[in-house]
Amino acid sequence: MSEENDMEKAIKETSILEEYNINWTQKLGAGISGPVRVCVKKSTQERFALKILFDRPKARNEVRLHMMCATHPNIVQIIEVFANSVQFPHESSPRARLLIVMEMMEGGELFHRISQHRHFTEKQASQVTKQIALALQHCHLLNIAHRDLKPENLLFKDNSLDAPVKLCDFGFAKIDQGDLMTPQFTPYYVAPQVLEAQRRHQKEKSGIIPTSPTPYTYNKSCDLWSLGVIIYVMLCGYPPFYSKHHSRTIPKDMRRKIMTGSFEFPEEEWSQISEMAKDVVRKLLKVKPEERLTIEGVLDHPWLNSTEALDNVLPSAQLMMDKAVVAGIQQAHAEQLANMRIQDLKVSLKPLHSVNNPILRKRKLLGTKPKDGVYIHDRENGAEDSNVALEKLRDVIAQCILPQAGKGHAIYHCSVCVSVSVCVCTCSHAHDRRSGLT
Repeated sequence: MSEENDMEKAIKETSILEEYNINWTQKLGAGISGPVRVCVKKSTQERFALKILFDRPKARNEVRLHMMCATHPNIVQIIEVFANSVQFPHESSPRARLLIVMEMMEGGELFHRISQHRHFTEKQASQVTKQIALALQHCHLLNIAHRDLKPENLLFKDNSLDAPVKLCDFGFAKIDQGDLMTPQFTPYYVAPQVLEAQRRHQKEKSGIIPTSPTPYTYNKSCDLWSLGVIIYVMLCGYPPFYSKHHSRTIPKDMRRKIMTGSFEFPEEEWSQISEMAKDVVRKLLKVKPEERLTIEGVLDHPWLNSTEALDNVLPSAQLMMDKAVVAGIQQAHAEQLANMRIQDLKVSLKPLHSVNNPILRKRKLLGTKPKDGVYIHDRENGAEDSNVALEKLRDVIAQCILPQAGKGHAIYHCSVCVSVSVCVCTCSHAHDRRSGLT
């Protein structure tokens, strides 16, 4: 309870614009809750990452758990948090949000960094693994399950050779009190127990099986399975569990492989990789959690503490540079994540002939004035409606909800708040009514 109170006290209610300039167009990546942007501290000109969440109990819990863990050198630091009312261009009124200022990780995501290394060695993979494991150990000592350990959430501080790797995004994190039931996961890295929780959850929801008085639960060992998958990919360049069939949900063959722990070490990529590395992967990808390595077991494993050179160049960097391989994995990944992520608002206007709207139908019927050039109904091309009035109406709608071409900000802006596309001002000035912000 004390951590929660400390976190509440730490959240500022002054406008973030008093201390930071925000670049609304530059995005560092898209997480579960939306894009991460760049902000610059006015007093020092230092760049930071800015994550914006709806101010809800779940978001405050994410901030609290991240703050609890952020003292570790291998976890992304939270600099400060603001609670402001924010109005995005597509919104009719401001909404309460948390604006989380975090340290900037200039070195990029784990796998992107590996793809830039022509000579990424097994020793380097071992050193990266040790840093990830230390971050995970810190979370687990606090009894926090991260539940979304994946390459996109592992970032390098900078582009130097010895830059530290850090864990971020605590959107799925939860205190492990032996009651983890929610099937939160990213497909390639999901543990069998989380898939089983999902299966039972879906069957109970559909009434196929009765709701159990003692619900199925899993624990923070799900993070260790995800670590095993990451090590596997880091070593060879492709995931241990995958499917040739892409779908929004995990394909049956991929699900079966995960649930049975069925994977191989193909000779072509794994012949030069040490037995120690294969051993740590095998011991992490155990279906039964009680048989899986603990985080302490990982840190004590010979592969992470080897004095051997392990200077063999891994095939992973080359495979990750192969556009066809990366495109295939990214396509499957994107499709499976589509129902989890909240992307930027992307408005697409349907062709007019496909819109079933009574007002538009009425305009079509009335639109028979060819002389003035406003209402023209092309009878010969009814399937491709060329009614000028409707086209003009479509343009008006587009102007109202889409960003203006050639400008760096959307149509809504506040004349007081330095013309930013989102008003986070808490000042008492009356905002420009024409801008749509009040």
